[in-house]
Amino acid sequence: MADSSDSVSVDMESVPLAGKEHIVKTGRGSVSVAVFGDQDKPALITYPDLALNYMSCFQGLFFSPEAFSLLLHNFCIYHISPPGHELGAGVAGPDEPSLSVDDLADQIAEILDYFGLGAVMCLGVTAGAYILTLFAMKYSHRVMGLILVSPLCKAPSWTEWLCNKVMSNLLYICGMCGIVKELLLMRYFSKDVRGSVDVPESDIVRSCRRLLGERQSPNVLRFLEAMNGRPDITNGLRKLQCRSLIFVGENSPFHYEALHMTSKLDRRFSALVEVQACGSMVTEEQPDAMLIPLEYFLMGYGFFRPSQLSVSPRSPLSPTSISPELFSPESMGLKLKPIKTRIQAEV
Repeated sequence: MADSSDSVSVDMESVPLAGKEHIVKTGRGSVSVAVFGDQDKPALITYPDLALNYMSCFQGLFFSPEAFSLLLHNFCIYHISPPGHELGAGVAGPDEPSLSVDDLADQIAEILDYFGLGAVMCLGVTAGAYILTLFAMKYSHRVMGLILVSPLCKAPSWTEWLCNKVMSNLLYICGMCGIVKELLLMRYFSKDVRGSVDVPESDIVRSCRRLLGERQSPNVLRFLEAMNGRPDITNGLRKLQCRSLIFVGENSPFHYEALHMTSKLDRRFSALVEVQACGSMVTEEQPDAMLIPLEYFLMGYGFFRPSQLSVSPRSPLSPTSISPELFSPESMGLKLKPIKTRIQAEV
């Protein structure tokens, strides 16, 4: 681990299930990493979507008791925030250089070096999923497996590029205004939870809207511009040397892209779970739907829950929802068969 001159540690007393925040200085700027759990355990790193941090992107998943017991029992969690997206972040200075997606991926390698980590499990959502996939391509020996939620792998479509340009202009001129928040919420959540004239928006959307208001718009703009200039990495997907588990909400604007990505991955080592009546951010909208696929995916690495707990009655997923192929000895040991699981939404 680097000496104390390279980092500042701050106790996060006010955060539920608080860990410790490390501000890690890299060759491409400082990055906030919130560490939860026993650092002697294997590492799981997370990377959130645009304008989010771990509190607004992964809280639903990690506050699920079953997922919490599964992940914290087996891993030390390292929540990486995009530069300037951490709680209480200041505004990026005008002299700070713009960052590309390659820079963001390279930052992760420096973060792992700082903590003395080898191969890690990766969990990312949309933009974060792209960054972690790119990291896995560039540093294949440092990635144990990929858990990707509504991932991206192609360059922006004209529709996405135009939407991002509108957000960029609004962020530059007006800051994190109401229109930008609405565009981001449409990116994250399905229409059902966003509400309508007759139906109020859900608690998770209200909470996310409030947290978006705490972001520094110049910092969000920097991440947005990096993602809007991202290259297509499709050609490198089949060369990935780790197993991948992909979740996507069927109402996600990136649903087709997740299907495209799955079709380009090595079918012997990838699996797809589609979640009905859900937007992009499955980690917040339907985190219980992730539990059983996660559990069986991690069993292939020898990770287990600490005790035999019954399936949560809140979970819309039951073991019979998953293709029997996933449970084959081959997939449980060395390979994960491709599956396409549709999860029934709660009534």
